[in-house]
Amino acid sequence: MSDEQIPQENEMDWTEHLGELRKRFLYSFIVFVISFGVGFYFVEEIYRYIERDVPFELSVLSPFDIIWIYVMIGFMSGLIVMIPFLAFQLWLFIKPGLTSREKKISLMYIPALFILFVAGLAFGFFVIKDLVLSFLLNLSDGMVNEMFTANNYFKFIFQITIPFAVFFEVPLIAMFLTSLGIITPMFMKKMRKWAYLILVIIGTMLSPPDFILQILVAAPLILLYEIAIVVSSLVHKRRMKKLKELNADIDRE
Repeated sequence: MSDEQIPQENEMDWTEHLGELRKRFLYSFIVFVISFGVGFYFVEEIYRYIERDVPFELSVLSPFDIIWIYVMIGFMSGLIVMIPFLAFQLWLFIKPGLTSREKKISLMYIPALFILFVAGLAFGFFVIKDLVLSFLLNLSDGMVNEMFTANNYFKFIFQITIPFAVFFEVPLIAMFLTSLGIITPMFMKKMRKWAYLILVIIGTMLSPPDFILQILVAAPLILLYEIAIVVSSLVHKRRMKKLKELNADIDRE
């Protein structure tokens, strides 16, 4: 084979991989659009569930606010359904390069990814949202006439729930990156003080300017980071044990 043919074959391989990856993303986008449509169709039922325990009446200021509510609910529905499907599509993309054992282990990450994302949404919605909302309502009690728009209320819910849905994935991401050897628990422990600082800043951004409430919001984020260190340590120990066994087998040969 000539030197001119090798780059051409490599270029074809990259082109095929990019084409395959583009196809996986296209499938995921189609699932997102379908789920968006389903959420759009059932928007009244979803809306009634979300606002069932709201202690005030929601209003709209323009017809466009109503459309925006439909879009936000449809977007959230599409996102929830798309995440596990996208993870499965990415797994199918990397599957040919995995061993049979790696295929089984990596496949387990997909349902865990979905469960943690939904758990983060639920925690943000049922716990953090009520804490923040209660504080804000008590802060303005008797001072002003309260009028809340449905548009701003749903934006408030997204601001609270989406970050927690993402942060609940941190332990799983730490496990995955540790299994690949990209990070180690020692590195995470070394970066702990900077991670805490960032998480406290994020907690401050997600909550009103009240020290106690900011601590209550930042505490779950810090706990998730500590859980990530623990699971990373477990995966790292298992990985080091496998490497020692592999090296011992090579030495015997």
